[in-house]
Amino acid sequence: MVVAALVPYLVVSVALDPLAPIIARELDMSTAQTNLAVGLANAGYALGTVLSVQAAQHLPQRRMMLLYTAFLVVGSVFAASATEPVLFIVGHVLQGLCTSLLLIAAVPPLVTGFPPSRLTPTAVILNLSIFGGVALGPLIAGVQVQADSWRPLFWVIAAIAIVALLLSLLTFQDVPPADPTATRSPVAVVLATAGCVAAFYGASQFLPGRSLDANTLAPLAGGLALIVILLIQQYRAKRPLLILRPLTTTLPAVGIVVAMSAAATSVAAVALTGVVLRNRYSPLELGLLYLPEFGGAVIAAIVFAKLFTTRALHYFALVGMLSLVSGIALVAASVPPGTTRTLIATGLIGVGVGASVTPALFIAGFSLRNNALQRVFAIVELLRAVAAFMIAPILLYVAATVGDTPAEGARVALWICLGVSAGGTLLAILLYPLGGIRPPSPAVQRWFGGEAAWDSPPLLAAIRRGSAGREPPRAGTGTSA
Repeated sequence: MVVAALVPYLVVSVALDPLAPIIARELDMSTAQTNLAVGLANAGYALGTVLSVQAAQHLPQRRMMLLYTAFLVVGSVFAASATEPVLFIVGHVLQGLCTSLLLIAAVPPLVTGFPPSRLTPTAVILNLSIFGGVALGPLIAGVQVQADSWRPLFWVIAAIAIVALLLSLLTFQDVPPADPTATRSPVAVVLATAGCVAAFYGASQFLPGRSLDANTLAPLAGGLALIVILLIQQYRAKRPLLILRPLTTTLPAVGIVVAMSAAATSVAAVALTGVVLRNRYSPLELGLLYLPEFGGAVIAAIVFAKLFTTRALHYFALVGMLSLVSGIALVAASVPPGTTRTLIATGLIGVGVGASVTPALFIAGFSLRNNALQRVFAIVELLRAVAAFMIAPILLYVAATVGDTPAEGARVALWICLGVSAGGTLLAILLYPLGGIRPPSPAVQRWFGGEAAWDSPPLLAAIRRGSAGREPPRAGTGTSA
């Protein structure tokens, strides 16, 4: 049920860029309108993380899941059957919003609702399904572009959404609200709504050939500022909707850095590679060049199954980031890359994404009690969505406007992408010694018993201890100060 609900939108979010010209031609949409559809759908995906947590606290959770799945079906049918721009935009926005609502509403109960022995296969199947599906997105897009069609893909997505709805009905068990006594957080919802819509609208206005002006930069900057204000407000709140304060320790910070860096740079790298190669290969050939990405995701899922409940989970996430950096570097070093280089690079990117994002989510989740998993996933997914879906259009704009040739602009954008991924990897590695901790093994039984799977020290704990050791004892406090 969860896979059928989550995977279709994640696939189409990757496949939509090459399909956009065909959709625009058939529905008489401008480039600005197709970008707006993508931007608002991504805003819905980011916003849904907050709305889903708020609804789960006060409303029957499984009934809400049925409602989300029903609207996912409606949105998918709207998008597939659209004959004019507004209906397509509304349908695609519903797809993004409902996918995120279902992600937060369904995945945490799936992870914690079975005995500990089922945790590893559950996590592995989710990892393979989600990132394997995303890796197949470019190939699916290539098949559709080669056929000069887009509706079959959207009708298949609508059919899968109907399957998710049927499975939701067949597996229905009424579940009460998570915490009816929880404080309602209208301020957080308003900040998240305004911030996500404004920021993603601004990102959608980065159109090739269009100069940057206040109409573009103001919504982007204002939206990002509102999201930052949301994070600060939730960090300082006595009874917050989103759990932030416990996430500001070493191990959750590692997970968040890895998840954001991997999501942002992998989406941008795949999009930029497609831009520089689309004139050299047919759409189907270009899609086949991304097939090693799926193979890499499969390899990562197999290794993940072996390492999930060991201390190697931490090293696996960092190795995934190094694989991602290597894949991007291969493409950036030679633009446009040759066939062999592209095949190797996409394989490394597939390994990198599959080996980094899901481990990063669990590194953050294991650091808190399992009854907080829903709120942990919500904040990590919000930050990951902002990073993944906002940096890509900006780098595509850089590729189209910087340099004397498209290849030179793409090279600059890819080097920026490489710098972000390498910087995120280095920061994640350094956080361990700076926190004074070696990668621990998760105590899964303890986590299912209601405690954190490991103890996470404060950020920069090693530096703080060193500074405290150098300070002279204060009067009346003794040397333990």
